[in-house]
Amino acid sequence: MSRGDASGGPVDPATPLVGLSTRERVRWTPSELYSEQVPSRLRKRLLWWTPAWLSALAALFLSLLGIEAISTTRPESAAKQLTFLFIGLAAAAVVATPSYRFYRRIIIGLGILVLGLLVFVLLPFVPESIVRPRNGSRSWIALGPMDFQPSELAKTVYILALAVWLSQTQVHRTILGYIAVVGLTLIPIGLIVLEPDLGSALLFLPTMAAMVIAAGSRKRHVIASVVLAAALVPIAYGFVLKPYQRARIDAIIAQISGDTRFEKREGFQGWRAMRLVGSGGVLGVGKQHAGALVTFNGLPEEHNDMIFAVVCCRWGLAGGTVLWGAYLVFAVGGLATAALCRDPFGRLAAVGIVAISFTQMTINTGMTIGLLPITGITLPFVSYGGSSLLATWLNVGLLVNIGLRRPKPDERSYLDD
Repeated sequence: MSRGDASGGPVDPATPLVGLSTRERVRWTPSELYSEQVPSRLRKRLLWWTPAWLSALAALFLSLLGIEAISTTRPESAAKQLTFLFIGLAAAAVVATPSYRFYRRIIIGLGILVLGLLVFVLLPFVPESIVRPRNGSRSWIALGPMDFQPSELAKTVYILALAVWLSQTQVHRTILGYIAVVGLTLIPIGLIVLEPDLGSALLFLPTMAAMVIAAGSRKRHVIASVVLAAALVPIAYGFVLKPYQRARIDAIIAQISGDTRFEKREGFQGWRAMRLVGSGGVLGVGKQHAGALVTFNGLPEEHNDMIFAVVCCRWGLAGGTVLWGAYLVFAVGGLATAALCRDPFGRLAAVGIVAISFTQMTINTGMTIGLLPITGITLPFVSYGGSSLLATWLNVGLLVNIGLRRPKPDERSYLDD
């Protein structure tokens, strides 16, 4: 296509020309707009609109909603969460600054670092002043004013590592290559299960499935792995899960069937959460009444894992629906960013970020309303916790980074074939 002139040369109306003068609009053709022929002043002005901003705005809304929900019963924790949010925003800005391709070059170092941290928290001779057990789980490293959870960082690094692997080869489309991907995924899962932190470990396989499907793996391989995993569930229940984990599964089955045997024991948290969700009605009961209800019912971890119950109690079904809608906006923005990215690494990383965030939201809200067993997993952006909030905003920074970078000239992905 030849260059247009000021009299009205050929210009593709789909080309993003927002912010350019009329002369600039007709001077550069669509293919040239992505090339180095265009002055950097114009190319930089073309970078700023991206669907990733939808995800960022949704994440900000969810973070502020979480701070307000936490303040229902713990105003001092809400103030800390606001500080964590500023740290998360700063971290996201830092992550978004260099091209996301930079992280592809350092992924081996990041992987070694994360694996080292996951092993470190398991070492029995590390004093509790450094690795602080919580609820029987060695998942946290003390860092002065806040504790750091390596498994949160492991989620992001895993997404990047798998995106690098899947973008550099198509071997995952074979059965042996697919098994190799599963083997890579089982490494962080195994280390996290040993902490034990079953909730975080559950997030890796659905994320892997979404990414390998986006990368073009054979659907029959994915279906076969799902069937195999389902067949192994009884074995895991009998020989892998700890007694308290089996009790949680028994409690949710009893809860769904209307059996109240576990209401005062293993099912206490789930039953209390469901009652608080129902007490909110359609529009909620307000801050003071919700705070009194949550306190009176003695809901454990109401500011953390069970924060969705507080949201529904205070703002009702309407509040819960708005929260789900915000996650939908986050997912739409992330998937649109992936669709517009022609670099396989960037596209797959965006898919992974959306998959792990949406999976975590589904598990957390599902256990709160009595559809899934309690697993001790946070609600992304909303639950209290510095590590969780920082990790989720790192993902937002990566997503915006991917959206801001235009494809290189003549760049084409095998994923488009």
